[in-house]
Amino acid sequence: MGWASYNEDIVSRWAAGNDIHSRPPGVMQPRSTTANTAGRTGKSPAMHGEGSAPSEPDMNKLKEFTATTARPLPVIILADTSGSMSESGKIGALNTALIDMIEAFGEEEQGRAEIHVAIIAFGGTAQVHQELAPASKIALQPLGAKGVTPLGGAFDIARELMEDRQKVPSRAYTPALVLVSDGQPNDMWEMALARLLESDRAKKAQRFALGIGEDADAAVLRRFLANPEGKVYGAADAREIKNFFRWVTMSVTARSRSTTPNASAVEDFPPSDLDELL
Repeated sequence: MGWASYNEDIVSRWAAGNDIHSRPPGVMQPRSTTANTAGRTGKSPAMHGEGSAPSEPDMNKLKEFTATTARPLPVIILADTSGSMSESGKIGALNTALIDMIEAFGEEEQGRAEIHVAIIAFGGTAQVHQELAPASKIALQPLGAKGVTPLGGAFDIARELMEDRQKVPSRAYTPALVLVSDGQPNDMWEMALARLLESDRAKKAQRFALGIGEDADAAVLRRFLANPEGKVYGAADAREIKNFFRWVTMSVTARSRSTTPNASAVEDFPPSDLDELL
């Protein structure tokens, strides 16, 4: 839905059932009551004549109203930052792709949804690298690479985050979960994954999986998707990492623009075809 259509929808809902004192500036009073209102206030009905467009201050107030009513669309990245990610420029390519994705999300015109992003890093330990926040307000600090691969810890953090009603309120749209790894987990990841997939929110989440390099455990990534039709994508170099995140970006932004943001909107083409869009 474009801004014009969404603006019209918001105005019509705002106008229904309210008197002029509760209406935003620039919204017309119904024809049947305009004359009475003018008599009470001493103001001419010509202030907002039939067919007139809202003024710039009115539009600014309406945009502020839209910003406060947009529902969060959480995107949670589970990023492998183990020591092996320091090889062959993988961690640098991942940082660049994440920055590009967050910037693209932040530039999206708000409609029904506002994209929020969190990054959970698992390398040595699993921890929140970037707290869940609107993409437009994030200044991402680069990820480093060290240690082993505690994927199970990352799964538990993701589940706890999605179940936290303060951080992900009940009005939020279905989250997107993105798992990126270049190796094999070394902790109790299976039990943690089972807990994640039993979570009501995770069951419905849109999920993406990327394996970087030949050592990535594709079987683990497929179990994360928990979908026989889901695809685990592989990346052999920095360009393919970038393409994967461009694909995620396009899919999530398509959801945010949709009239039904809870529905997945995965593009029909795989990340490897994105070079054709340049």
